[in-house]
Amino acid sequence: MAKLFHFLPLLFLTMIIQTIHAQTIAPAPSGPTNITQVLEKAGQFTTFMKLLKATQVADRINSQLNNSNQGLTIFAPTDNAFSSLKAGTLNSINTQDQLQLLQFHILPNLYTMSQFQTASNPLHTQAGNSDDGEYPLNVTTSGNQVNVTTGVVDTTVSNVIYSDNQLAVYQVDKVLLPMALFGQAPTAAPAEAPAPTKPEKNVREADSPTGTSDTSVDASSAVSLNSQTVKGVTFVVSVIAMIVSCF
Repeated sequence: MAKLFHFLPLLFLTMIIQTIHAQTIAPAPSGPTNITQVLEKAGQFTTFMKLLKATQVADRINSQLNNSNQGLTIFAPTDNAFSSLKAGTLNSINTQDQLQLLQFHILPNLYTMSQFQTASNPLHTQAGNSDDGEYPLNVTTSGNQVNVTTGVVDTTVSNVIYSDNQLAVYQVDKVLLPMALFGQAPTAAPAEAPAPTKPEKNVREADSPTGTSDTSVDASSAVSLNSQTVKGVTFVVSVIAMIVSCF
């Protein structure tokens, strides 16, 4: 019995050590990915986060990330990027276009920094009809630098905010303005001036150089009729003169 009492403290100590060790190596449970939490933790993305919430794009992102295996890539403009916009830029477009603007910052596929080096331009975004290549986004790389261009704005990826096997969020220092909303429509080429035309009278004369047109025929007929009329009148006058002379 004395040996048992000596063994019990050692047994309890062993159990406690094993419990602590198990708690140390067990992974902490992770909640569902939430784009709002990602941006809040990173800081300096308050405007972008508010716009995502107001348009319910944030809810769509979270739903897609946690209910499908399709990854997403998000270019997140900083608060300074929004404050650098020309006054009235966001108010110059309607609510639907503002939604398209936000979705223009989202790629429906996951791109790591290294994958941008082999990406095929233009990249399709969630804005517009991606099947028709609307709202295209182009990326180029120079070493580890990723350049982003929209046709209106040129910027670079300045930081990796978040990255896992489903979501990549990259910091950009300019708001990505798409050509479809903020670009100038291509100017149509001026139409060629028509060749000068001749007056209608000259054209008709040129068409009938020998005087065989309908107009010429009508004129000849009128002259012939007038000649016959004159001869008839002359004959009648002659007959009346002869009758008078007889008396």
